[in-house]
Amino acid sequence: MDSLILFYIGSHPDSRGRFLSEILKQDDLWLEATHDYIQWIFPNEDKSRVTPGAPTITTKIKNEFLKDEILQQHLNASFNRMLLFYGLRNTNNTIVKGNNWNSRKSNWFTEDTHNNLRITRILKSLNSLGLKPEALKFHQALTELVENEKDCGIGETAQIFWLNAVKNA
Repeated sequence: MDSLILFYIGSHPDSRGRFLSEILKQDDLWLEATHDYIQWIFPNEDKSRVTPGAPTITTKIKNEFLKDEILQQHLNASFNRMLLFYGLRNTNNTIVKGNNWNSRKSNWFTEDTHNNLRITRILKSLNSLGLKPEALKFHQALTELVENEKDCGIGETAQIFWLNAVKNA
């Protein structure tokens, strides 16, 4: 069985010896400072420039995710953890600012940062692995934040990447 599937099931660690459950329990400082976990929890079809040995989505992996409820649940848990990291939360119908919005937005929203690339990766991964509705909700929330929040520092380039990530999947 593929190492990414085993990692996502929870039975095997990533290439650094970390289990998915351990990564999702890390605090926001760790998630910000560590740069080689995001490729494992949100794989996509593009090879990572930051982590060359990170897994990529193949047709076989995509099919496994699409048919396996545990993989879908774990992907959704990864998504919800990253939403919390960004100061957002997932409701049934939309993604809204969370209770920690004011403390978290300066980490990514008020200026262009590497988190823009992470968000693109998340959108692509959700689309490819069966959570397209979540990707669309996330993109809608991002668009609304950019339009309505006065201290937005997200550049046009990031916004175009995000739009393409949900349009092209």
